[in-house]
Amino acid sequence: MKPESISILAVDDEETFLQVLETMLDQSGYKVETAKDGVVAINALQQRTFDLVLLDVKLPRVDGVEVLKFIREHSYDTQVIMLTGVHDVKIAVECMQLGAYDYVTKPYGSTELVAVIERAVERKRLSIENKVLKTELARHTFADNIIGESKVMLELLNITAKVAPTDSPVLIQGASGTGKELIANFLHRNSYRKDMQFVALNCASIPENLLESELFGHEKGAFTDAHSMKQGIVEIANGGTLFLDEIGEISLMIQPKLLRFLQTGEYRRVGGNKVLKSDVRVISATNKNLHDEILTGKFREDLMYRINVITLSVPSLRERAEDIPLLVDYFLKSRVHPREIKMMEPKALELLIKYDWPGNVRELENVIERASILCKDNLIRIEDISLPIGRRPSLVKDAGIPGGGPQIGTAVPIREIEKAHIAGVLRIVGWNKNTAAQILNISLKTLYTKIQQYNLTKE
Repeated sequence: MKPESISILAVDDEETFLQVLETMLDQSGYKVETAKDGVVAINALQQRTFDLVLLDVKLPRVDGVEVLKFIREHSYDTQVIMLTGVHDVKIAVECMQLGAYDYVTKPYGSTELVAVIERAVERKRLSIENKVLKTELARHTFADNIIGESKVMLELLNITAKVAPTDSPVLIQGASGTGKELIANFLHRNSYRKDMQFVALNCASIPENLLESELFGHEKGAFTDAHSMKQGIVEIANGGTLFLDEIGEISLMIQPKLLRFLQTGEYRRVGGNKVLKSDVRVISATNKNLHDEILTGKFREDLMYRINVITLSVPSLRERAEDIPLLVDYFLKSRVHPREIKMMEPKALELLIKYDWPGNVRELENVIERASILCKDNLIRIEDISLPIGRRPSLVKDAGIPGGGPQIGTAVPIREIEKAHIAGVLRIVGWNKNTAAQILNISLKTLYTKIQQYNLTKE
C-alpha cells in the first residue's frame, strides 16, 4: 500500500507537537487528519474510516485508552499506534493487550515513526488478505479453540472445511503438540455426523497386547483378566467419528484387522466368533512419516492407502510464528485463569516469537502458564520466560556479532562463546543489566566485570 493511499488520524492535545507530526507525515506522503482530544477523535472516526490512528495515551475529556476501545469495537481493521511519554510505557503495554499494534515513546525521530507506521500498514494488508481466505470458510462452524490467522493456518482450515462434510477417511500429519486432535474435532463438528459421538484413542498409550481389545472389545473369559464382556471403541463410536491418534504405533499384528474393519466395517471381539458391524468415519493422526515406516516394514502399504484418502498437514508453530501473539493472548485469558489479567512485555513476546518451539503449541501453553504464575505486578517479562538453555533464540545472532559469533561445539576458545552469549543476552534485554544478570544466573558485580573484560559496548 502506497503512502498516498493511507489515511491517518493523529490525536494529541499538544498543538505544537501535533503540527510537527502532521508536517512530518505530509512530507512522507501520507494523508493526515488531526484531533486535539478524545471526543474530536471519536467524532472523526464516526464520520469516516482510517487505516491508521496515532493516538496519545493522555488526552483531555476522553483519554487514549477509551478511544482505543472505541476503535476496537467499531473499526477492527484500523491499526493503532500509541504515543506515550517515558513514564507511561506500562499504560502503552496495556493498550497493546487491548489491541493496539505498537507504541512509540516521545521524543522520536521521523525514521523511527515511519518504520512503525509501515509495519502497521503491512499488518492491515495481511489482515485484508486473510479475510479473503476466510470468505470460503464463513459458512462453516469453526472449532472455538483453533487459534490462528496466519496464511498457512487459514489454508489448512480452508481445505479442512471442504473435507469435513464428506465421509472420506482423513490422515492428519504433524509434529507432537501442533493440534492434530483439534483438527479432528473440527472435521467431526462440521460433518453430518456432528450430532453423534466423537471417540478418540491414542494408540501409543495402550500396550500392544491390549490394543486389539481396546479397539474391538472382548468377550468374557477371552483372557485372564476378561471378567466380563467389553465393548470396543469401534462399537461405541458407531454412527459417529473414530479418531485414531498416533496410528503409526499400531503393531503389524493388529494392522490387518484394522484394515479389514476399514474395508468392510466388520470386526470380531477378542475371543468371540460373531461378526459385528459398525459405521464410523475414521480420522487418523501421526507424527511419523508413514512412507518411511512402510520402507522399513513397520507399516502396511495397503493400510496407508486406506487411511489417507485425504491428507492434512498441520504446520509446526515455527512455521506460523505470526500466530504466537494470538495464542499467547488466548492462553492468558482462557487457560491460565488468573485473578487479574496478565500482560506480556513486548520484549518477552519478541523472545517467544523468535524461539523455535520444538514442542509446538503445547510447549507454548506450558511456558505461558508458568510465566503467569512467576511474574510480578501482572506483567510477564523476559526473566519470567523459561526456555531450555540450549534452545533459546539465537541471542548471539541478535547481538549483531559479525557472522553470528562462535558456534557451540566448534574449535573456538570458551571465552569467545561466553563473550558472544553475554553480548546476546544484553542486547535482547536492551542492556538492562539487572535482568541480564538474572538470566545469566550471575551477580550484577560479575556481569560488570565481564562487560569490562570483554570490552562490550551498547550499540
